[in-house]
Amino acid sequence: MSLRAGDPAEIGGYPLEARLGSGGMGTVFLARTSSGRPVAIKLIHPQFAADDEFRIRFRQEVAAARRVSGAFTAAVVDAAPEAEQPWMATTYIQGHTLARRIATKGPLSGAELRRLAIGLAEALRDIHRVGVVHRDLKPSNVVLSPEGPRVIDFGISRAVDQQTLTITGRVIGTPPFMSPEQLQSPRNVGPRSDVFSLGTLLAYAATGHGPFDADSPYIAAYQVVHQEPSLEDVPMALRAVAESCLAKESHARPSADELLVLLRDLPTDLGQSDARGVGAGRTRDMVTEHHFAPPATPTPVTPAAVTTTAATPTAATPPSATPPSAASTATSAGPDTGSADTSLGRRSRRRRRSVLAAAVAVAVAAIGGGVAALTAGGFGGSSGGDKGNSPAVPAAALPDGFEPWHKAVLGGRPDIPDELRCVARGDALFCGGGSVVATRIRAGDGSRVWTAKSPGVPTSGLHLVGATDDTVLGYRFAAQDAPHDPPREVVAIDANKGRELWSVPSGAQSSAVTGRAQDAVVVGSDVVTVDASHSRFESRNAHSGRVTWTSPFPAGRQCAPVPVGTQLVAMCAKNAEVDALAVRHPTLYPVDRASGTLGGPLAVNGPAVPVGVAHGRLVLLHVHRKGTDLAGYDGVAQVDPASRKVTYSRLASTFAGTPGMADGTVYVSGQAGLVTALDPATGRKKWSRQTGVEGASGPAAGGDALYFSSATGRVVALSADHGKVLWTTDPQVDALTGEQGASPRVTLAGRAVIVAAAKNSLFAFDAQKPPKSG
Repeated sequence: MSLRAGDPAEIGGYPLEARLGSGGMGTVFLARTSSGRPVAIKLIHPQFAADDEFRIRFRQEVAAARRVSGAFTAAVVDAAPEAEQPWMATTYIQGHTLARRIATKGPLSGAELRRLAIGLAEALRDIHRVGVVHRDLKPSNVVLSPEGPRVIDFGISRAVDQQTLTITGRVIGTPPFMSPEQLQSPRNVGPRSDVFSLGTLLAYAATGHGPFDADSPYIAAYQVVHQEPSLEDVPMALRAVAESCLAKESHARPSADELLVLLRDLPTDLGQSDARGVGAGRTRDMVTEHHFAPPATPTPVTPAAVTTTAATPTAATPPSATPPSAASTATSAGPDTGSADTSLGRRSRRRRRSVLAAAVAVAVAAIGGGVAALTAGGFGGSSGGDKGNSPAVPAAALPDGFEPWHKAVLGGRPDIPDELRCVARGDALFCGGGSVVATRIRAGDGSRVWTAKSPGVPTSGLHLVGATDDTVLGYRFAAQDAPHDPPREVVAIDANKGRELWSVPSGAQSSAVTGRAQDAVVVGSDVVTVDASHSRFESRNAHSGRVTWTSPFPAGRQCAPVPVGTQLVAMCAKNAEVDALAVRHPTLYPVDRASGTLGGPLAVNGPAVPVGVAHGRLVLLHVHRKGTDLAGYDGVAQVDPASRKVTYSRLASTFAGTPGMADGTVYVSGQAGLVTALDPATGRKKWSRQTGVEGASGPAAGGDALYFSSATGRVVALSADHGKVLWTTDPQVDALTGEQGASPRVTLAGRAVIVAAAKNSLFAFDAQKPPKSG
């Protein structure tokens, strides 16, 4: 809906576009970041801003939302809990709430119901593993996004390891979806209270009404504590699972991990189970592994190789962006419910244990006699149904004396969200980014050998240039009080001694031309830069700094260097397009490595961004825009500099997220954790996998495994062949998940996985012994 009279024009520097909804506590607006990324801003009503108790609750909400960084929650982008009128900005989630979906289209059934149940259980697992209890899981706090259900609004959540806020005379929550202990003893609520709420949601999604619905919240609260749930209309297979969640006593309910075991082994079509709850055969191997992927892979379009006169790939139509409704007001209820009868409690305990056993029996029957076990054992943290006990890198060795470590590289500024990027050379690790030009770290224990700092404010996306056998190259930014220094320099540092060898001013047009902030590249033993006037390439010996050649840009064009293995290509665009930040007709020029001479032009149907190299060919993704906004990628092109041919393939749909490439395959990792593998030669989707790592970049590849990581330090390892989840780690630092389009954060030193996270943080572990979650 449009903004109303009296609504602010902006909040915290974010221009507002629309009002998404309003509840008792605040109003939610649609806004955009300076890069155009949509965000939802929750602005607290003025009457609550003066309430000290409410401010404490809001600070806890922000802290809890920041702590949770799973694929099924909305990541915090920015917040100001101490502002005169507090607010919080989160990633905008496209889709309707579960409440609105049920109200407009009726109950869910079949595979759609099963996907919702599994997605919500995975969301709870992620929330609980970082020590947060949501405490208000209800239909209006679940958004049905294209990539799966998302849990929002941590307004009354709390961290398990924090003191519970005392709220005198109030029971906060929504009674039909609250647990008995939340109504009776709200200070003693734990993770299994959320499991109870999930049981009510499963019944609501399957029938359109809750198991404790009543005409008043007081009656609903009484029924939650004292009466049995109404589950007659819930499909038989799901009913047993829902009953186990709705045990009156928390210890009789499954944990989120145990619940996933039950849900994943349910029949694919819950609405067609017979009276015994027996489904349509085994589902875990065939269905669960792709439970948030599109229902089928369309027939790939595989055009023959064409010259650069081929038509621009046709853009797939993205789904309409319908804003979700805002979270509804939390209903207060405070009846004197008393305590349940003791004998009823004993009978309830016996009955719930038998119900839980029956739920396991239903799951066993549903998979055709396979074994299902309620256990939290095995390595935790994996998404997609795999416990991940298989070693990810079986052959590689660890650095000498390796032990897991976690370090912060000193030198970062507190007002800059620094992140490093690293390269490994044997047991040496070279990293740079933010306010660090470069640092050398021992991969075995994380100890620092030397560090060169940058005094100025860094440019987003510019990290380490690269390294040769004896030289490390990074970026240095001028301090604000040194206006006569070059704004940006490429600096060469002796890899062994850490002393500066030489520096040269560097241009800054690459991000406009290629979509990536890569103004200098290492090719062999040379480094190729753009001069400060943005007029030519300069190639130097990386160690000595001796200029080997210079090559002017074509008239009227700005260019950026793009490595193609040991070769080099210039990607160029007209000045007018670069100035307008709207490059739609890029041109490629092969560069002679010995002389710098540019070859003949190869026109590319754009806009396009380079993502890597496959079989000696440069691979580019065709950009699909919705207006001026990046909506994703809808085509792939391969450029063969030798034959001077460009081959185009159309993708089956538009894939949004951060692109990357490894071992001849293109990967796109969505902001919600969905990773898709694409064949660059045909555009065919190889596989798609939902992970628990939101806002990930990657991949790094090694030992038949792929590694993706967010700025929080959360890592997922996938098998390269089928995308099977091997393991997932918990976040390592309190941070935002990271911007879209970020370069890979994982570096491999043999079998050691080294991860760069926010706040100049680095940590390392053995790929065969990843940190356990939870």
